[in-house]
Amino acid sequence: MRLNTKASAQLVFRVIKGHAMTKEITPEGIIQLGLGFWGSKTLLSAIEIDLFTELAKGPLDANTIACRLGLHQRSIRDFLDALVALHMIEREDEKYRNTPETDLFLDHAKPTYAGGILEMANARLYPFWGDLTEALRTGKPQNEAKSGGNPFEKIYADSETLESFLSAMTGISLSAAMAIAEQFPWKDYNSFGDIGCAQGALSVQVALAHSHITGTGYDLEAVRPIFEKYVAKHGLAARLKFCGGSFFTDPLPRADVLVMGHILHDWNLEEKKMLLGKAYEALPADGALIVYEALIDDDRRENALGLLMSLNMLIETPGGFDFTGADCQAWMTEAGFRQTRVERLVGPDSMVIGIK
Repeated sequence: MRLNTKASAQLVFRVIKGHAMTKEITPEGIIQLGLGFWGSKTLLSAIEIDLFTELAKGPLDANTIACRLGLHQRSIRDFLDALVALHMIEREDEKYRNTPETDLFLDHAKPTYAGGILEMANARLYPFWGDLTEALRTGKPQNEAKSGGNPFEKIYADSETLESFLSAMTGISLSAAMAIAEQFPWKDYNSFGDIGCAQGALSVQVALAHSHITGTGYDLEAVRPIFEKYVAKHGLAARLKFCGGSFFTDPLPRADVLVMGHILHDWNLEEKKMLLGKAYEALPADGALIVYEALIDDDRRENALGLLMSLNMLIETPGGFDFTGADCQAWMTEAGFRQTRVERLVGPDSMVIGIK
């Protein structure tokens, strides 16, 4: 049977539930998702040319933006108006300005800048994701490791590249770190260790919010100067110290609370359980472990970013994957934690708390 053009453009699905109802079925959602990379790359390019930092200085017309950022006149209006339609900037009287969100989180001059992860997405992840189909067929990473290299060795070998990478980790963790600083009962504890601390976003937010607490940032030794610079910028060097080490070969720092943020998803199941076991051993009785990630919802239907993050682990790591809160609770219980709970944070992120 062959549908004519008009009929195929407006398929009608009838649902019988007490009385007849009709719902128009169109390919609009499918096409928008399939071409979603258009909008994504438009935003990433805007970050790359530092558009939002420039607009944070004040509203500008299209010609001025083109001149200041070295852009061609041909598509400047389409580019800017596309960002208006994507709700990344606003336009009034032919002048463009940031939205409240982009002004707060995409202006390089502000301490709330969270664009580091998007800078890394533009420079690294965007081309690697072009090989997702191959990753799905082979189960192998599609980043620098594809040609025999080790991406982490390359990142940690160069101080500038490392600082950019750690800034990306701050970008993806900052909102969750702020929520943890506010939400977790820090008044009941005196010290914490931030495992895989990167620049120290979590450490800084907790210390800013709770003047009684001291913290340790734990990461590879190459991270020390970057962590210490970030901490000093916030005036917290007296209460936040760095401890260099590898969580695979060295003991974890002892503290009342240990935190693992966007750490466990990098590793396979055996490695995940090993790290949870080491955290359990390092904590005192009644100590707490916080694991925060873009946790996949238990029914695996709603948190698309958590599921896509797990696909990103396929692209980036030999065995990493994201997981549900229930998964993590079961692993914590197996490690010996007597109580566990899951709490929603902000956006796609949640935390799993285990009490020893």
